[in-house]
Amino acid sequence: MALEPVLSHIDDALPAALDRLKEVLRIQSISTDPAYKANCDAAADWLVADLKSFGVEAEKRPTPGHPMVVGHIDGPGPHLLFYGHYDVQPVDPLELWNSDPFDPQIEDTDQGPVIRGRGASDDKGQLMTFVEACRAYKSVHGSLPCKITFFFEGEEESGSPSLIPFMKENAAELSADLALICDTSMVAPGVPSIASQLRGMLKDEFTIHGPRIDLHSGHYGGPGLNPLKVLGQVIASFHDDTGRVAVEGFYDGVEEVPAEILRQWENCGFDEAAYLNSVGYTRPHGEEGYSTLVQQWARPTLEINGIWGGYQGAGSKTVIPAEAHCKLTCRLVGDMEPEALRRNLRAHVEAQLPVDARVVWNNDLDGSKAAVMNIARPEFEKARGALSEEWNREAVFSGMGGSIPIAGFFKDILGLDAMLIGFAQEDDAIHSPNEKYNVESFHKGMRSWARVLDALSK
Repeated sequence: MALEPVLSHIDDALPAALDRLKEVLRIQSISTDPAYKANCDAAADWLVADLKSFGVEAEKRPTPGHPMVVGHIDGPGPHLLFYGHYDVQPVDPLELWNSDPFDPQIEDTDQGPVIRGRGASDDKGQLMTFVEACRAYKSVHGSLPCKITFFFEGEEESGSPSLIPFMKENAAELSADLALICDTSMVAPGVPSIASQLRGMLKDEFTIHGPRIDLHSGHYGGPGLNPLKVLGQVIASFHDDTGRVAVEGFYDGVEEVPAEILRQWENCGFDEAAYLNSVGYTRPHGEEGYSTLVQQWARPTLEINGIWGGYQGAGSKTVIPAEAHCKLTCRLVGDMEPEALRRNLRAHVEAQLPVDARVVWNNDLDGSKAAVMNIARPEFEKARGALSEEWNREAVFSGMGGSIPIAGFFKDILGLDAMLIGFAQEDDAIHSPNEKYNVESFHKGMRSWARVLDALSK
């Protein structure tokens, strides 16, 4: 199938594509709030109707939570499963928005026009970027170059409780040759990116107990063990002076970045100073000997997310508190095993405790391994070439500091490798007020997906 007519159609049909994107952005599909259940149903219905409008056999599928959307369309090339999510984050605090978050508008900015609204980037805009590329191909040629299964969920922003059961129950229908995900960012403006690895996550929480009750700090100050002081000592023990995590066995399963991938990262146009300065830093504060990008994408971390204890009201209350609390998370890379790390982490904490201190752990928190993409598959290099051609810039196999569990679920449940290509920008303000998606990301993203589908079909 000729590609150039498809690209021309995408260019000409951009206003209509933006209008459709505005339509779905107006639907208040906030998955975490039960008050918006009907809105989530409406978003699923809208997507079913939109897929059907260009020949996809699409259905809304019920779950105990919000519905899934599943669609199928045939094509001569490989079978691809495309995943996206139609649910969005809450909009609070509403007063920080410069416009109605569910009345999307095109705004001119210093970086060019953007579409502003909740879900513009995460993930309705990116989902529709792929859908519009498929629509253009179908409009021009009457068919698509690949067989595609569309798989959209409505609970990604609320923990995806229905996702794993649905995937297990419908594994045969969702089977394909390769999964595609469009829910990621470009490594830098104008630099197309394919995520080669995603960090995993381990969550944990503990309480250090000391005296039986809060104590008068005059009566017991000195001889009394203070859990807040013990907590501070425990936290200080987590890292050495170089920023390396000092928990025994923490780096089991961690490997260095291959030289070719490191070359791509070093030449991807990432502005370290701008990245740090944008949040008030003057230099990186992580593990010495590694660049900011490597720290963010390919090194494990142990971060303290919250500590509390004692009196926190107005004025002073002179007590030695009975308890001190800590929440922490670890980002995992490579072959790090979450539960093995949990055991090592807890042993480390318990080894720091003095006499008369004890620790109680929250045993209801989960962990997930890192996802490492199989970039040795030829499809990845085909896609990288297609992206490079569209953006006139070498596409890179990037890392990601965050976690996208669906990539691991595809592998574990369906046996599918996943390819993650996204067109969001770091300043899109996802999950925050004034979320936006660059019109260039939408436009060139459509063209990019058309090129990728064409490349994968050959």
